[in-house]
Amino acid sequence: MILSDQRQMSLAHASALRARAETLPPDGPPLPLILDSWARCMESGLDIAAVPDVQVVDAADLARRRDHSEFVRRLARAELETLSKQIAGSNFLLAFADHEGVILDLYADNRFSMNASGANIVTGSRWGEGLCGTNGLGTALSTGRAVAVTGLEHYFLKLGDISCTAAPVRDAAGDIVGVLDASSYFESRQRHTFALVQMASTQIENALFVHQMRVHTVLAIHPRAEYLRTLSAGLLAFDEQGRLQALNASATRLLAGLDVIGGASFEALFGEPFAHVLARLHRSHEATLRDMLGSSLVATVVARPPLRRQPHPLATPRVAAVRSTPIAATSAPDFLAADPDVAQACRLVAAAVRMNVPILIHGETGTGKEMLARYAHSMSGRQGAFVAVNCGALPDGLFEAELFGYVGGAFTGARREGSIGLIASADRGTLLLDELHALPRPVQAALLRFLDDWLVRPVGGTTSRRVDVQLLAATNFDLDDAEQSQPMREDLLYRLNTVKVSLPPLRRRQDFADAVHRVLHGIAAQATIDAAAILLLAGHRWPGNFRELRAVLTRALLASQADDAESAIQVGHIEPLTGATARASGPALQRSVADLVQREFERCERSVSRTARALGISRTTVYRHLRATPSRR
Repeated sequence: MILSDQRQMSLAHASALRARAETLPPDGPPLPLILDSWARCMESGLDIAAVPDVQVVDAADLARRRDHSEFVRRLARAELETLSKQIAGSNFLLAFADHEGVILDLYADNRFSMNASGANIVTGSRWGEGLCGTNGLGTALSTGRAVAVTGLEHYFLKLGDISCTAAPVRDAAGDIVGVLDASSYFESRQRHTFALVQMASTQIENALFVHQMRVHTVLAIHPRAEYLRTLSAGLLAFDEQGRLQALNASATRLLAGLDVIGGASFEALFGEPFAHVLARLHRSHEATLRDMLGSSLVATVVARPPLRRQPHPLATPRVAAVRSTPIAATSAPDFLAADPDVAQACRLVAAAVRMNVPILIHGETGTGKEMLARYAHSMSGRQGAFVAVNCGALPDGLFEAELFGYVGGAFTGARREGSIGLIASADRGTLLLDELHALPRPVQAALLRFLDDWLVRPVGGTTSRRVDVQLLAATNFDLDDAEQSQPMREDLLYRLNTVKVSLPPLRRRQDFADAVHRVLHGIAAQATIDAAAILLLAGHRWPGNFRELRAVLTRALLASQADDAESAIQVGHIEPLTGATARASGPALQRSVADLVQREFERCERSVSRTARALGISRTTVYRHLRATPSRR
C-alpha cells in the first residue's frame, strides 16, 4: 500500500511538472537543464507543493565556514558590492555561498528581504538542490555551471515569484569553492544579470588562481594582445622548470586539443624552452607564441614567484610602489603597517597577546579591525581557531545560547544534539566580539561572569567547562557614550578595555599609496594604477575606508579593462567615483592635483619626504606641484 501511494504521488508530481514544462518561456535556460533538475528533486522525494525545508547552520558552524573560506570571501564581497550597484533598483538579493550551498554573505534590498520567498534566505541557510529543489544557487552547484532559474522553473511552487541567477566559483585545481547568486522578484528581473554574475564569478576565479599559484610564474594568453588583461584571457601557471601546474577555464578552451595535464612541459605545449620565453618577456611585456597545433597566441607575465629577500613584492611597472620599512617582530603576511599609528597598534597587540589580556580595537567601519584581530591571533601562536562573532547579526533572543552554547531541547527550536557555542569553539584560540556595542545588556552580565572565571555553562545545562581563549573586542562606537542603544556596563568595559588600540581612518594614513597598491594587488595581481589617479583618490574622504576603496578600485579596474587603449587605471576610469575632483581635466586637473599635494603636504607637517611617501610619488614631483600652488609658504 505504501509503495502504491508513493507511485501515485510520483505520477502526480510528474504530471504537474510536465504541465509546467509546457509553460516555460522559450528564451529561458536550456530545457533539459531544468527538467534534469526536476527529475533529481523527484528522486529525492521533494513535494512540489510543500514549503522548502531551508535549514540554517548554527553560529559556530557558520563562523568556521567563513574562516575556512576567508580569502575567496574577500574576493566575493568586492564583487557583491559591485553587483549591488549594477542591479540597484531591482529588489535584489545577492549572496555568496560555500561549496555545500551554505550562504556566507548577503547583500539584500530591504524590499526583497521582507518578501515571503526571501524570508529564509539568510546567512547560514542551506540552499542545496536536495533540500530546496531547483534554484539558482543549488542547481549551479549540482551542475557545475552558471544557471538562471526564473519563476515556475523553480521546483517548489512557493518559490515561483522569484528569479535566481547563479554561477559556481572554482579554484586553481578546478574544484568548486563557492557560488555567487543574484535573486530578485520575478517581475523586476534584469536580462543582463546572468552575464554580470558570470563576469563576477570569473573575476573571483582569476584573482584566486593568481593567489593560489603565487609561488609560480603565471602567464596570460590570448590570440589578440588587447584581450590579455580582460576576463577572456587564459591563465597558465608554470614552475621553475616550466612544468604546467594549473590553468583556468579560458586557457583550457584556447589550448583545446593539446595535452594540458598537470606536469606537461612548456616546450611540449609551445615548442620552445620556457627559459627562452621568459627572457623575451623580460625584454618586452608581450611575446608571441605558437602552440603545437599551429595556433598563434600572445602571452604576458601576470605574476612572478616572490624573490627570496622580498617575499611580498608588488608588481607596479607604471608607478613604483612605496617600499615600506619592515617593522621588526610585528609584520604579518598581507597586513599593511607602514603607517606609524598602525605600526604602534601592531606592537601593542603583539605584546598584549603574550600576556593573554583582553584587547579592545576601536576604529571606523572598514579600517581593518578584524584584520588586526587576525594579526593578534597569528602573533599569539595559539593552535585553536580564530572565531569572529558579529554581535550585531545574532538574534537577541538567542544571543546567550549562541555564545555559551545550549543542551538539546533547552528551548523551542533548539537542535536535538545541542551546540557547544562560539566561545567554546574558540578554545585554545582567539575569540573576536565584533560590533561590541550591539551586545545586549543581559548578555553583558553573562560575559562579565565568564571573564571572572573563564567557565562556560551552556543554556539549560548544569555543568561548566573551562576554556582558554584570547579575547578581543572591536567597535566603531564610543563605548563611554551612555546614550547609545545598548549602553555598556562600566564593570565589563573596564575588563574589555585592558588594552585599547585605535586604527586611523584611511584618509589619515600616511601609507595611503601603499594601501591603494595593496588593495589593487589583492583584486588583480597584474593591475596597475597611474600616479595622478592615486593623487585624486587621496583627496577623497573615504567614509567606508578600505571596504569603500576596494569597491572603488574594483569598478575602476573593470572600466580600465573595457578600455582597449590603456590597461592601467587612469584618472578617467575614476571619474564616476570620486566626485567633482576627478571630473577635472587639462589645466583644471593639474590644479586639482597640485591642491591635493598641498593638502597632503600640510597634513604631513610640511615634510616633503613624508608627503612623497604617503602619495607614492617622488620628492621631485612633490616640489613641482608645491611650486604650482600659490598657498605654499
